[in-house]
Amino acid sequence: MRLGFVGVDTAHSSIRRVFPRWAEVLGLDEDGLIGYDIPLGAPDAAYLKVVEEIRDDPSIAGALVTTHKIRVFEAAGHLFDSLDVFARECGEVSSIAKRDGALAGHAKDPLTARLALEEFVPPQHFADTGGEVVCLGAGGAGTAITWYLAGRADRPQRIVVTDTDPRRLDHVREVHARGGLPAEIFSYVVVDGPADGLVASAPPGSLIVNATGMGKDRPGSPLGAEADFPERALAWELNYRGSLEFLHTAEARRAERGLTVVDGWRYFIHGWSQVIAEVFAIDMGPDRVAELARVAAEVR
Repeated sequence: MRLGFVGVDTAHSSIRRVFPRWAEVLGLDEDGLIGYDIPLGAPDAAYLKVVEEIRDDPSIAGALVTTHKIRVFEAAGHLFDSLDVFARECGEVSSIAKRDGALAGHAKDPLTARLALEEFVPPQHFADTGGEVVCLGAGGAGTAITWYLAGRADRPQRIVVTDTDPRRLDHVREVHARGGLPAEIFSYVVVDGPADGLVASAPPGSLIVNATGMGKDRPGSPLGAEADFPERALAWELNYRGSLEFLHTAEARRAERGLTVVDGWRYFIHGWSQVIAEVFAIDMGPDRVAELARVAAEVR
């Protein structure tokens, strides 16, 4: 059985090198990854066509969706026989699985966000530092990350979500409301250029996230090349490949500002491993994830 991969430029993802090695470990088809490229801004028909192909091909067990999670839900959500609670409340689909002829959609990003963030954000970080969150980008990843952060035991006092598209901000606001998250901690800001001022004015210890896709799916950064960061901030670049301008800006300020700078590699590992677990009904405990991470590092 094969696994679909829905993205923008699936041929250049690191999963192309990683998946055959993982398949050896997990007993899957080493040539079993099939890509479906959809350009940014594609019409509904493009998403319908891909989801229907995945549904109707008996050789495909399911698929991982990246970049297009919200659009798959919006355009093709009605094709699914079941959607998990996060898919319904977050309005996105990142995992497509087939169960006894039925199509199941899952939103794995909230779980992936938690697994990745817990690796570099200490349990009482926001309570101890007074740091806030600036999430640059209100797509599927930004929605899931802010959802998780608002439910932490040491919930930040303020979470700022930015985007160039007010419709995406309206969507994430609705998701937060449906989830019963405290409205008073959120600010939603439309930006039409670099968000340097918002980032620089955040308190020390704040978490700054590039969830825009800029630096991977398209060049550029939500920040200017000379942007400053709060002292002791956590700078999280969700991308792990591409031009990575945000990451380079943060690295240039690392020593001066005492930053913790993290790229998207572990997010990538958790995202793929959790979808593979769902699609192929494989137990994905910490030991197995650690083994897959070790194998992936060898071909990174």
